[in-house]
Amino acid sequence: MIRVNLLPWREMRRKEEDRELLVMAGGAWAVVALIVLYVHMHVHALVANQKQRNLFLTQQIALVNSQIGQISRIKKQRADLISRMKIIEQTQQSREQMVHVFDALVRVVPPGLYLTSVLQNGKVFTISGVAQSNTRVSTFLRQLDHSRWFANPNLNIINVVRKNGARVSKFTLVVSEADKKPKPKQGPEHKS
Repeated sequence: MIRVNLLPWREMRRKEEDRELLVMAGGAWAVVALIVLYVHMHVHALVANQKQRNLFLTQQIALVNSQIGQISRIKKQRADLISRMKIIEQTQQSREQMVHVFDALVRVVPPGLYLTSVLQNGKVFTISGVAQSNTRVSTFLRQLDHSRWFANPNLNIINVVRKNGARVSKFTLVVSEADKKPKPKQGPEHKS
């Protein structure tokens, strides 16, 4: 029988298999390293892209905030202009109203009575004057009460004093301005 020594062949085969295993392991490590490098680069690109998007959004938010600030300033200016326009309109209306009020006041003053002062505080007038008698003051109050331009006359003070040897009544009364527009001429305040 022939004896063949297979040990060197087996050993060579084992070395060959070990070498193939090392080459395959090295290749696997290389593939894994390439995959990790690709994933790292891809994630880095995604992060950079997201940072770019965040920067763009931050810039747009700042732009919108500045526009909102401008809109707020414009709204404030608009509100200021509207309030000024309302004041001008009220002034125009009150100017016309005041002409009618003073015209009506002149028309309701009876003979024998004259006014020394007329003070206005909002829609309330404080009227002071001198009359020949208390009857003239009463007539004045009734005519104010019947006037379309005045409401709620209220006599505050009436004093009888001597002036130049004659007996006169000094009075102070309060009357409110009525909120009415002019109507066709009628009543005591439109008498000539």
